[in-house]
Amino acid sequence: MTAVLLVKLVHLLTAIWFISGLLGRWIALRQAGRASEVRVAFELSELAGRFERLMVIPGSLLVLVLGLITAWVAGLPVLGFLQGASTNWLLASLVIYLSTFLLVPFLFLPRGARFGEALKSALARGEFTPELHVAFADPLVFAGHVYELLVVFTVLALMVLKPF
Repeated sequence: MTAVLLVKLVHLLTAIWFISGLLGRWIALRQAGRASEVRVAFELSELAGRFERLMVIPGSLLVLVLGLITAWVAGLPVLGFLQGASTNWLLASLVIYLSTFLLVPFLFLPRGARFGEALKSALARGEFTPELHVAFADPLVFAGHVYELLVVFTVLALMVLKPF
């Protein structure tokens, strides 16, 4: 097995791990929002947090680093036309993928803090509160998660199809 194939394989396996974390987090949060008991919602939210900490955060960074290493080992032009290359799918993938990192400080952290406060308050009362229902149904957080998945699948399509 060549170095290029080995790095590609590790990159692919890391991408699978990352996508599994995204989907696991999504499913756990959706079930938490549908739970009838606040304690069950809390436990499912904790599960979503574990997916986030163990798979999504490290996976998102490792996929990026391993993708760059894979391109370097394979001699592919990451910066496309900026390097004088005729292929630009790697540059497009990089820009699109990096755009998801903006979601963290501008959407997920502030909304996550509000969610945490609503969950803490609901747990203290022992029941779902209107604030917790609103936090679970936050359309911006939902849109952010949809955007993450769309970006991942767009980058996968660019990697496989190499359209430009």
